[in-house]
This record gives sequence, structure tokens and C-alpha cells, in this order.
Amino acid sequence: MYALPILASFVLLPFAAAQESLPIQAIEAHFTQARIVPDYFPTFNPSATLELDYAGTKLTPGQKVTKEQVGPVPTVSVTAANSSVTLDGTYTIAMIDVDIIGADISEGVTRHWLVNGVTVANGVVANSSATAITPYAGPWPAAGSGPHRYIVALYEQPSTFAAPEGFAEPLPVGVYDFLAYVQNSNLGPLVAANYINVEEGTATASLVATSAVVTSTLAAASSASRSTGTTGTGTSTGTAPASSNTSGAIQLALSPIGALLAGLSIFAL
Repeated sequence: MYALPILASFVLLPFAAAQESLPIQAIEAHFTQARIVPDYFPTFNPSATLELDYAGTKLTPGQKVTKEQVGPVPTVSVTAANSSVTLDGTYTIAMIDVDIIGADISEGVTRHWLVNGVTVANGVVANSSATAITPYAGPWPAAGSGPHRYIVALYEQPSTFAAPEGFAEPLPVGVYDFLAYVQNSNLGPLVAANYINVEEGTATASLVATSAVVTSTLAAASSASRSTGTTGTGTSTGTAPASSNTSGAIQLALSPIGALLAGLSIFAL
């Protein structure tokens, strides 16, 4: 094992209670829309949101980018869902390629980044003292294979963490059972995650169409939940027409009232 030089920063930002539910519901909905849940993650209940910034370009969930755009190591920002969430522990960060929607990944997923011992200090996570099992290696899908979904996930790394057999020394990019790694190493809960779509060339196989995540419906559901004293599941995408955009790019729309309440900017991919 070896100490990882400073490759990325994880900026922890405060988030007001009135703004909490919509971003968490939105990322949960994105993961469901992209069929990451339940096809790969059986459940997804993050306690924070995660943002990827590549050379000053902040990517939105499911954004379609080229492999050249995501070649450098990203800066990763993490925002707690509410004031009860503390982000002052030790973490493991990973990037995995879960292939296109509907692909057979029973043999494992491709490891593009795996770093243990990421720490947080004064609101900023620096990995200068972390250990890289696989240093960041940007997405590189096969030409014509379609839009691959690349997940970046941050897990709690408790004191009981122990690297599984075969993961004590640096490893190149390769296929492995990531969920088994999480379990066998005693990693804690998934804190936050995001994903992007990367495609090389034109797909030669049939692709699965998906629907857009309509954030305004999430805002309405969140308001209804607060008025009845219940907690929304965050996985409903509302009613939206099927999209022929099989790259997984998501269009986001916020109502003026929802934007005012949530303090979010209206944006679209």
C-alpha cells in the first residue's frame, strides 16, 4: 500500500433544513430512473449529496460526457442532507462502471477508482494521507458499447475496516465484485453517490429508453409529505413522457414556487 498524493478535494457545505429533502429525493430519483436502483444497488438512502467537478465544470446526475472530459481527477463536493449529519469521519471513495442499462454485470463491475482512508478536516476532505488501491483512472468505455453509467460513491470507513484478501496492495483497473468488497471490508453505510454517462462512438446494440426526472413533482411530493408529517421515498419521478435519449442525460425542471422554497437554480442538461 502507499500513500496517495493529493488528487482531489471534497468540500463539505452546510445545507439549510428547508433545502434538504429535494436534493436527496432528486438523486434518489435519478438512481432509480437510471435503473442503478434496484438493478445494482438494492436500496439507496444517502445522507448527503455528491457533486463532481472536472476542471471547473460541475456535472449533473446522469450527464453525458466524453472520456476526455472526465480524464482528470475530479474535485468532489459533499453536502450533508441536514444538520444532524456529520461528515467528520474517515471514508472510502470508489468509481465503478456498471455498464449500460440492462447489461449483464453478474461477473462484476470495472474498478476505476478505489481509495481508502479519505479524511475530513475543517469542512474539507483531503486525501493526502489516504491509501490508493486503484488511483483514479478515468472512464474508458468500449467503442460502440453504448452509454456506460459510472458511479462515484463515498462510504463510511469505520475502525473495523479491513482490506479484503487481494486488496492490500495497489491494483490496476479491473473487474471485481464491488458490493462484496463493501461487505467484506466492513465498510459502513453509503454516505453519498452520483453518476455520469460516458459513451464512445455510436452504439451498435439496442438501448433501453428511460424517462426524465421531473424535479417539480418531487418538490410537490416533498411539500405534501411535510404537510402530513410523513417522509417521502424520494424515488418517484412523477409522470413524464418517455425519452428517446438513451444516454441517460436528465432534464430537470423546477417550478418557480419550488425553486423559491428549495433555493435551487433552474437548470437543464
